[in-house]
Amino acid sequence: MSAAEAEAHFVISDLMSEYSELIDQDRLEDWIELFTEDAVYRIIPRENVEQNLPAPIILCTNKNMLRDRITSLRSANEYNLHYDRHIVGSLRTKRQSADAWTATASYAVFQTTLEGQSRLFSTGRYEDRIRRENGAYRFAEKVVIVDTFSVPTLLATPL
Repeated sequence: MSAAEAEAHFVISDLMSEYSELIDQDRLEDWIELFTEDAVYRIIPRENVEQNLPAPIILCTNKNMLRDRITSLRSANEYNLHYDRHIVGSLRTKRQSADAWTATASYAVFQTTLEGQSRLFSTGRYEDRIRRENGAYRFAEKVVIVDTFSVPTLLATPL
């Protein structure tokens, strides 16, 4: 790995950590800023990926759709109030071009209710495309592949 690739890996690893931290701290308006304007955010079951079926659980095809999703979460949706905690596994990055990389990592998300009950909510993997624009690394595409189609409660907050 070259020095430039090592530096990019470090910066992308930090981006992934910030991604999880902002969700876990309920700073979702800041979370949106980790994406490019034309970003795609997709949550899709593993079963669909393995069968080459394109139907996602959630699909946002640009940053404005992400903004709308968070706005509705804040002002319209009713869901179980909870705290999230992400655990992200080892990150693998691969340079695609001078300003583009792919990144993959496994994840687990735990949710804790306001009553203090914690449970494993979702496991899966991230398959991301990251682009450097104006010196900043941002998600151009974030694909969350959930290990199971079954979601125990409403999928309100991002994974």
